Amino acid sequence: MLNTTGSAAEPGPGSAVRWLVEGGVRYRDLNGNGKMDPYEDPRAAVVDRVDDLLSRMSVDEKAGLMFQPPIAIGRNGAVVEGIHPMNVAPTTELIVGRHLSHFNILAAPGPGSVARWHNSLQRIAERTRLGIPITLSSDPRHAAGFNPASGIKQAGFSQWPSQLGLAAAADEGLAERFGDTVRRELRAIGIRSLLGPMADVATEPRWGRSGATFGEDAELTGRLAAAFIRGLQGGPSGLGSSSVAAMVKHFPGAGPAGNGLDPHFATGKRQLYPGDRFEYHLGPFRSAIAAGARQIMLSYGIPDGQTSEDVAMAFNSEIVTDLLRGRLGFDGVVSTDWMTVDSHRVLGILKLKDASAWGVEHLNVAERYARAIEAGVDQFGGESNERAVAGLVRDGRIPESRIDVSARRILRAKFELGLFDDPYVDADAAAPSTGTAEFVGMGIEAQRRSLVLLSNKAVPAVGNRPILPIPRPVRLYVEGIDPSVARNYGTVVSSPSRADVAVLRLVSPRRFKWSKHLLEYFVPRGSLAFKPGRLARVLARCRTVPTVVDVRLDRPAIITEIARDAAAVLVSFGSEDEVLLDAVFGEFSPTGRLPVDLPSSMAAVEASRTDVPRDTERPLYEVGWGLSYQPGASEP
Repeated sequence: MLNTTGSAAEPGPGSAVRWLVEGGVRYRDLNGNGKMDPYEDPRAAVVDRVDDLLSRMSVDEKAGLMFQPPIAIGRNGAVVEGIHPMNVAPTTELIVGRHLSHFNILAAPGPGSVARWHNSLQRIAERTRLGIPITLSSDPRHAAGFNPASGIKQAGFSQWPSQLGLAAAADEGLAERFGDTVRRELRAIGIRSLLGPMADVATEPRWGRSGATFGEDAELTGRLAAAFIRGLQGGPSGLGSSSVAAMVKHFPGAGPAGNGLDPHFATGKRQLYPGDRFEYHLGPFRSAIAAGARQIMLSYGIPDGQTSEDVAMAFNSEIVTDLLRGRLGFDGVVSTDWMTVDSHRVLGILKLKDASAWGVEHLNVAERYARAIEAGVDQFGGESNERAVAGLVRDGRIPESRIDVSARRILRAKFELGLFDDPYVDADAAAPSTGTAEFVGMGIEAQRRSLVLLSNKAVPAVGNRPILPIPRPVRLYVEGIDPSVARNYGTVVSSPSRADVAVLRLVSPRRFKWSKHLLEYFVPRGSLAFKPGRLARVLARCRTVPTVVDVRLDRPAIITEIARDAAAVLVSFGSEDEVLLDAVFGEFSPTGRLPVDLPSSMAAVEASRTDVPRDTERPLYEVGWGLSYQPGASEP
């Protein structure tokens, strides 16, 4: 709600910045000198404001812009000033003492608490010499599924299917409405940068993050990514004061993950191109840049055989400067992925992961920063070693003019987002303006449109007609579904032998590696086949009673035996139990289409080429497959 100053919310007690009027223009006196300097002038062009501010900044302040570490939120939105696993120093020390003004939030309380905490950070930032405001970023917070490696569920937000689910709906309008909803909900709590969308093309079925992509069709991925970015920006005109900035990832495309292993970790540090399809993976990034994306995150991987130097993207000038800046014409902020140069330790002891400095592991930390900056990197995700970068300038290793180039790009985004003119949010309005009936309803509709019906067999139990939709009344056995929800659709029984129909919800196979590094546990890897014991239990249900199986695709799954024995099979991408059961009982007809092939065997997966779409031999179900409850629907 606007107050009489035209600000979204007053800073409140503890603010160090005064609102002043000069020449009839109201402005924030960020440096406290009692006059309107060019960078404080809301009428001035962004380029002029950036140049003025940059001329006033010290090397340490410029270096502080180049880091985006995680930051902790205390109970009920309190600022954390003591010891915390996510903070490398007390919050005030990070902002005032170390000149950091970009932070990445992870787990968080409800919207009101986050908004109040955000405003507290902005008040701390006002105590710095130049009053540079804070920019908060986050991984996606709207997916109905949960995986700390790719997204975090936010209390109070609407819940939508994963990117892969949006690809199953294949509707640019829906993707743009999703982006607009994300923008409105994130902005309400103070988050102004989204670490997404993922523009990677999922050509390697085993890759543990393929479920967070728009699938394996590069053209569709590009269209949906561009539509989502337009929604996130609030329209086609680029960043503005009502926007959330998109940080598109992971350039030049992390889909060709060697052996399906993730490049976060040394086992997956190479991206492989046996099909010579490097250019195929660039397509969605071209679309994102054309849509106005001003921030891009690099992949961790080494582009095997694609450049003259065998080093990871962040240290590779042929990738950053020659390709991204030169050939693709991108002039925005280029960030590393998190902890590429140096690692973050929980409580100073346990690493979240090793630094992903593939190909330059032999260099010390300062030398790695120099190598990345020389390659064209502007910002370092998940790290906070601004002193090392400032030291490189003071030692003459990196010219200050090079740091100015990155600082200018980073400041431009802050000005374009309107943070210098008013960084505050209305904390009282945060909860009422998020998770609204409108947003929740759109999320549910998207969940419905993402469901894909793979098979629907005729069974004697329902008169030799396709089992779906299931007629009522019915005795229902469920697994993976909340029984209290299932009771709204039938009489829930405790044994398959007592049921007329069973409905099972599964998750695509998720093998994890126990590791001394916390993050590695959360990234699925290995076989796409269900473990024998789990598969046997599912098939036993199918042989006891007509069974409907839903598989949530966090990545493709091998369901050959399940498809053979189940009466019907659906796949979903993060949806409520009510959404699935509404489809099963005919409240709506599924319309989604597969955005990835479902392989018929692991042998076919292992024989496929990592960078080539739709390359597994004789897939069980192909991209584009999907049934509905219309007459004439048939098996593939």
